[in-house]
Amino acid sequence: MIDIELMKKWKDEENNFNLQGWDFSSINGRWNDPNPPWDYNLIVNSYLKDTDILLDMGTGGGEVLLAIGHPYKNTYATEAYVPNLELCQNTLSPLGITIAQTFTDDKLPFENEKFDFIINRHESFDLTEVNRILKHNGYFFTQQVSNHNFYELMTMMNDKEAEYYHSHTIEKYSETLVQLGFQVIIKDEVKYPIRFFDVGAVIFVAKACVWNFPDFSVETHFDKLRKIQHEIENNGYYQTTGGRFLLASHKT
Repeated sequence: MIDIELMKKWKDEENNFNLQGWDFSSINGRWNDPNPPWDYNLIVNSYLKDTDILLDMGTGGGEVLLAIGHPYKNTYATEAYVPNLELCQNTLSPLGITIAQTFTDDKLPFENEKFDFIINRHESFDLTEVNRILKHNGYFFTQQVSNHNFYELMTMMNDKEAEYYHSHTIEKYSETLVQLGFQVIIKDEVKYPIRFFDVGAVIFVAKACVWNFPDFSVETHFDKLRKIQHEIENNGYYQTTGGRFLLASHKT
């Protein structure tokens, strides 16, 4: 396919980009981002009691929260991104789930020791603030995207080596939790290959993860997308690294 045709095709992908909540199902089959070996929802539910007051930090569109299935009257969620906040207000609030907008990690709109259980999947957090709003004997569980995620893709697309955030590691968070008086009860980390089977899926991810690809557009990154296209044609896929880690802790 000649460059002018590819440009038009990829510009159409870019212009048609639409993300509701954190739902990547529109690119199912066009990439392979394996789930980590643990089952986040199952682990949460193995500790969570129906009577617990639960907070889901950075709920996105509420996809994971609804799958966990906690009683709605005992469920709270935060969200900072305005389009997702509006989605939650339309879908979660009518169920009886309380939605709160957040602006900074270190100032959450809740009183001290409000929650029995706090979950956080792929959202930033301040552990001092988590400690403040969590009851004694409560639980804080988080699954995070690791520093390794999209490493090669980010390095190529951004023309610089992907940054490694030394404060964003399973070891650093574990140390801080212990200092705050928590017991770490689950600690796991995994790296794995992520494969893209067409460039359109790369475009979708770059548009969705703007913090990883802050200056991305099809026009400015066309040559890089062309290289990815060439690798897909030769190998059947373009491969980069994925990474997740899981921390489950108990406030003793």
